[in-house]
Amino acid sequence: MPHSQTSAHRDSLTGVRIARGASPWLLPTVATAALSLVRARKSRRAAAIGVPTTALAAGMLWFFRDPEREIAQGRVISPADGVVQSIMPWKDGRTRVAIFMSPLNVHVNRAPLAGTVTSVEHVPGGFVPAFNKESENNERVVWHFDTELGDIEMVQIAGAVARRIVPYIPQGTKVEQGDRIGLIRFGSRVDIYLPEGVEVAVEVGQATTAGVTRIDRD
Repeated sequence: MPHSQTSAHRDSLTGVRIARGASPWLLPTVATAALSLVRARKSRRAAAIGVPTTALAAGMLWFFRDPEREIAQGRVISPADGVVQSIMPWKDGRTRVAIFMSPLNVHVNRAPLAGTVTSVEHVPGGFVPAFNKESENNERVVWHFDTELGDIEMVQIAGAVARRIVPYIPQGTKVEQGDRIGLIRFGSRVDIYLPEGVEVAVEVGQATTAGVTRIDRD
């Protein structure tokens, strides 16, 4: 799927590029702010309400921004903006790289490799903070991609605030590396499992950018 095609699927508001799936949160906030500003000319009370609602609307626009990216070269690139929280060897030989996303990060996730989506599974769970160890049992969406490296697993994990994960594409979709594949609202975590024999290029505490930061090493 070409990058231009996936980029075309988005909501837009006041000329700002907004992530798909943001409208249920963003539109009521912006509408309330706009109404308060209109009424502010006639009412001091409305003016007082207009200040925080306008600030909240501006914050929502920032939270749900969806910038274009120059997709990097490399076998595996980061699916998420954030900070590497942990790098853990798995029993089956794979290595899990967990990326924590704060509310200030871009919340749109991208395909780490080119390939075909073989499954998209929603798993119900809790909503503890994504940096907590118990977040392993949080609400999540488990992705599997058939790629040149074989099966690649990626997991979008909801956090204490992120109560909704919005997949953009269904099973069977062919994706290019760096294509937008879904949104996690507000702070959360994304895990990617590197196949056995693939060396990790990032380290704990390192900042990552979706579609830009390379996760593996030659």
